[in-house]
Amino acid sequence: MTTETTTAATTEYAPETIAALDVLMDTDAYKLDHRRQYPAGTEYVYSNLTARGSRIPGVSWTAFFGLQAYLRDLNRRWSAFFTADVDEVCRAYMERVTQVLGPNDVGAEHIRQLYAYGRLPLRVRALPEGTIVPVGVPYLTVENTAPEFFWLTNYIETEMSAALWQPITSATTAWRNRTLLDARALDSGADSAAVDWQGHDFSFRGMAGSAGAAASGAGHLLAFTGTDCLPALGWIDRNYPGSPEGTIIGGSVPATEHSVMCAGTQDDEIETFVRLLDLYPTGIVSIVSDTWDLWHVCTGILPTLKAVITARDGKVVIRPDSGDPERILCGDPQAPAGSPAHKGVVNLLWEVFGGTVNAAGYRELDPHIGVIYGDSITHDRADAITANLMRQGYVSTTPVLGFGSYTYQYVTRDTFSIAMKATWVQVDGRGRDIAKAPVTDPGKRSARGRLAVVRDEHGPTLLQGAAGAVEATDAMRTVFEDGVIVNPVSFAEVRAAVRRDWAAYAAGEEDARNG
Repeated sequence: MTTETTTAATTEYAPETIAALDVLMDTDAYKLDHRRQYPAGTEYVYSNLTARGSRIPGVSWTAFFGLQAYLRDLNRRWSAFFTADVDEVCRAYMERVTQVLGPNDVGAEHIRQLYAYGRLPLRVRALPEGTIVPVGVPYLTVENTAPEFFWLTNYIETEMSAALWQPITSATTAWRNRTLLDARALDSGADSAAVDWQGHDFSFRGMAGSAGAAASGAGHLLAFTGTDCLPALGWIDRNYPGSPEGTIIGGSVPATEHSVMCAGTQDDEIETFVRLLDLYPTGIVSIVSDTWDLWHVCTGILPTLKAVITARDGKVVIRPDSGDPERILCGDPQAPAGSPAHKGVVNLLWEVFGGTVNAAGYRELDPHIGVIYGDSITHDRADAITANLMRQGYVSTTPVLGFGSYTYQYVTRDTFSIAMKATWVQVDGRGRDIAKAPVTDPGKRSARGRLAVVRDEHGPTLLQGAAGAVEATDAMRTVFEDGVIVNPVSFAEVRAAVRRDWAAYAAGEEDARNG
């Protein structure tokens, strides 16, 4: 295989032309000439987006989220194309195509046709956002609405995949963590409302830029309320408006970082604590406590300040974030017996502040004191920490757990093998089912034909080759038609849907296990 050596484009274009060009280039280079590669007479291409598998043992479902945000962004960006100077855009387009492919016959007439149409000729049908979707069942289908734009369906595949896999994967990750913490709270007699705030999003700095952090952070907020990812709140406001007044989408508390603590000195660390308590006489304040000696904070500073802390109308939250999370919180069995490290933060806080025993027999710390750990928390570590504390007699919601980029960035599109594939075409007036079925990788076999999703007692199920009355019963509904978003939903509605759908899905799984 050879490629042409080309030079960078040198023509200067107006900003609005560049914005329109950027939209046309939101695809893979190899798709630029697919219009001419389809069979002559092709009129419609129909594709679907599906999670084909799972790399996480025991997880065979995903939480569908992010489509409405993508469609709103799609319309916003394509408006730059439909309002630009089409002659300038086509010149810039051909210059860029030649820059990438060298001499070519791609042409720009299809770009002029699309400009003249004046809107995106696509129909997107999808399951309701918030649906718990078994792997192998499509989230959505896409097809062109005018025959001359058959090439556009899969032209947008690349950016649709890039835009959706992260919020879907993060929403799934968050909800998996939520189900664990809910179960532990139930077993230890904790207030289930505490779980809303037990999972906190600390991932922003480890994500691939603000846009990725915002989409992922919104996925986290489907399961929890605690977040420090402020871009997620703006992303939700723009893309999922309309939640009822008073709805809490996400929140946080005043909190320090190591720079604040280091600005004082180790010798006068207690003065830093005193200053912070004066600064925040009420409410919650979180204080990083392992800048130097965590165990001195727990056994020296906190006992000295106990009267001040317990007199506050609020909670002081101690935040260690270095070391093995389970051993720091629950105690290190390999440390010398009776030492602070052997006891761990939770036991040390109990020794200083005490607490109560709930109806289920588990200890709850005095409400004036708490602890959060936000370094390298994963599902497995959340599992281990809560189980360990419960074995010691503490309620599972004792620590707040900060889920960071270790949780939300150590994933890829292939975590759930999310892919968009064409399954039906119409050529010269005749529809035809199509599918890929590589003998070298049966796991990449795609669905075939027009698709429908029906719900039964076990949840959503895929029907292939659907048509007529069967397709009319599809649980997927039109959400985008010729550039118009249909039946938009609020974030509160999506959040309610995922909770409701998980309850139904979990009940179906339990019934299946019980025969």
